[in-house]
Amino acid sequence: MSESYVKNVVEAALLAAGRPLPAIEIRELFDEFERPELAAIEAALAQLGAEYEGRGIELKEVASGFRIQVREAVSGPVSRLWQERPAKYSRALLETLALVAYRQPITRGEIEDIRGVQVNPNIIRTLQERDWVRVIGHRDVPGRPELLATTRQFLDYFGLKSLDDLPTLAQLKDVESLGVQLELGQELTLEAAEAQDPDGGTIELEAVPAAADVPASPDAPAG
Repeated sequence: MSESYVKNVVEAALLAAGRPLPAIEIRELFDEFERPELAAIEAALAQLGAEYEGRGIELKEVASGFRIQVREAVSGPVSRLWQERPAKYSRALLETLALVAYRQPITRGEIEDIRGVQVNPNIIRTLQERDWVRVIGHRDVPGRPELLATTRQFLDYFGLKSLDDLPTLAQLKDVESLGVQLELGQELTLEAAEAQDPDGGTIELEAVPAAADVPASPDAPAG
């Protein structure tokens, strides 16, 4: 089996999957009797990453594996393929998410102590529905409050390989620039919204599409 064939299969799989793929899962795609070594898959990934340098797409490793995505420099024009408005999140939600990310595992009560206000149950519900936050246990204190932590999907969405990729708290100067300060520009663009809500201004999170989501031709659906 040639190296070029392995690389082509790896590239096609990443484009078709619509989600990150770990190297070991990519290897399982090959026929059992002709399956390349894991090192060959990793070499193909490295070669693809090098070939994409200077192009409109890039190979990105996140928590769940590798994916091909639109490069930040061209994300603005490409995002116009989608007509729907980006999701809006309140400052309170982003503060809560940041606290979970940096202080995990953390209870809702501990979040309220730090922020000085009660946490709206809808905020926790939204974070759980987005699959960014989950309950991993209970604090061994009276009432046994739930312990909250971030998920692999949180890392994937924000273009992070692990929690070690989070910037230091000293770098996180303003929660309203959360995406920028977390160096999430590889996948996201944050824009301040005009509308105000009781928790403060809302913030728009706009995900840059993965390359697999980009229509192959002008007549293809935008997705």
